[in-house]
Amino acid sequence: MQAIIPVAGAGTKLRPHTHTQPKPLIPVAGKPILGHILDNLIEAGVNDFIFVIGYLGEKIEEYIRDNYGKNITTQFVIQGPREGLAHAISMTEMLIKPDPKGLLIVLGDTILDVDYLSFLESKTSILGVDTVEDPRKFGVVRLNSEGFIESLAEKPTIPKSNLALAGIYKILETELLFEAIHHLIENGLRTQTEYHLTDALMWMVEKGVKIKTQNVNKWFDCGKKDSLLETNRILLGRKDAELSLPKGLINSILVSPVSIDEDCFIENSIIGPYVAIGKGVRIEHSIVQDSILGDYATLDSILLKHSVVGNDAILKGKSQSVNIGDSTEINFND
Repeated sequence: MQAIIPVAGAGTKLRPHTHTQPKPLIPVAGKPILGHILDNLIEAGVNDFIFVIGYLGEKIEEYIRDNYGKNITTQFVIQGPREGLAHAISMTEMLIKPDPKGLLIVLGDTILDVDYLSFLESKTSILGVDTVEDPRKFGVVRLNSEGFIESLAEKPTIPKSNLALAGIYKILETELLFEAIHHLIENGLRTQTEYHLTDALMWMVEKGVKIKTQNVNKWFDCGKKDSLLETNRILLGRKDAELSLPKGLINSILVSPVSIDEDCFIENSIIGPYVAIGKGVRIEHSIVQDSILGDYATLDSILLKHSVVGNDAILKGKSQSVNIGDSTEINFND
């Protein structure tokens, strides 16, 4: 089965980090968001991927090539103007192979805890869903008495249910899906300025296609600093592997759960709980809790809590909660 992973978005809600790093490559619990998604899909048996790239797409290509190049089949298409998820999917049409197992679509910026094997073995088209408190922010589905989708709506003002699309779709009627997307684009049928996959799926339902849903166990939102750190805490708390110690660990204490690249230097510091540290990080005389540190960051004499620090950032001298991007230097001692 082929899987389409759209990763062309700019991730504006995670700025300043996404000024220099595409959102799917933002680290959480020891690996990029996209790394968690790919590992889950590969474990479920999916190994043929089409990535729809755009903003900073060359970094996504490089990451996939360096970390997965020998284990999966990959193709990349560029979405120029970003005109919605249906538009992104339309860019892949010429690359899709006929497959009775259908086509998988997985958003590249959301980590899901779902029974992938059950999902992939479904005999009908199926969408991952979850109940939410405010469905006005999501694509929303309503089911009929037989458990199939009766209607779908993108960010409705008056939702007909609280069952939201979670970002994973398996479509058996692949040709009809692209026909639905063509119908939207050729007739200019946008919702809130974009061509939405939700509207294409509704067109398919109106044509008589039976689509069911499967609830995800957990939906990890990585869209903002606070939700990113919450995801980091949850995923670190689930790790069952033994703690790997950095090569340079001097007179310091690690409080689990933490994820620390072995190529780090930590001296006279207390790290954890719920801290994820990238490669090449240097920490001295500091206490770090509930935080994510990007590659090659430097901390000196800092009490850091509930923070996200970008790659190559330097932070010295004072207790703060911060959200600083790549290649930033802050020195509170001056």
